[in-house]
Amino acid sequence: MENIENQLSQLRLFGFKTSWNALLETKRSNELSLNEGLEILLQAELQDRDNRRFERLRKSAKFRYQASLEELKYDVSRGLDKGLISTLATGGYINNGESVLITGATGCGKSFISSALGHHACARGYKVAYFNVQKLLQQTKMARLEGTVYQLLNKISKASLLILDDFGLTHLEKQHQMDLMEIIEDRHARAATIIVSQLPVASWFDIIGEATIADAILDRLVHTSHRIELKGESLRKKM
Repeated sequence: MENIENQLSQLRLFGFKTSWNALLETKRSNELSLNEGLEILLQAELQDRDNRRFERLRKSAKFRYQASLEELKYDVSRGLDKGLISTLATGGYINNGESVLITGATGCGKSFISSALGHHACARGYKVAYFNVQKLLQQTKMARLEGTVYQLLNKISKASLLILDDFGLTHLEKQHQMDLMEIIEDRHARAATIIVSQLPVASWFDIIGEATIADAILDRLVHTSHRIELKGESLRKKM
């Protein structure tokens, strides 16, 4: 038995090994046919690999919140439509390279919803990147000084889903406008983007600043977007 366990470890079949030990400890191995036992062991290995892949993707994404779609509280008066969330949960918007625009007042749950969508995407095997917009643009500024900006932008472009939180807190500098346009352009019709903002989409043009760049960015985001426009007071006041 010890030899089997060592071989399973060498093959990195950790889920298989854990389930194998459980079958031995509970004496269930004596009750199962070869086919039944093998099916249980293989299912355990697949589940373990799924779990470990999710953990890798979750840690890499660096979400603001640990959240799940199951935790969302649907209320039509708040503007959170269960039908839309169910549609997004299929992952079709990611495969189609579409955008999700989430707007609403401070504390109404925008970032939590985006984190929940991001976690769900990780569970489905998609690579997700989560950034506060101001911190991301500072990163691109530093990377430009260090000569590594193209590596950073290339890394961002490889994410199947990019979540940009707190967009619109300040007007964008010229270089930040260009960096944001390049990020969005790289993803257009190829990879999905979620943008979270306190401001309504109609105000984004002025926040971006430069008319030509604003037109280019919004054209790539708005026309294929799914909208979540949250209403009401901050949920923090109710806690």
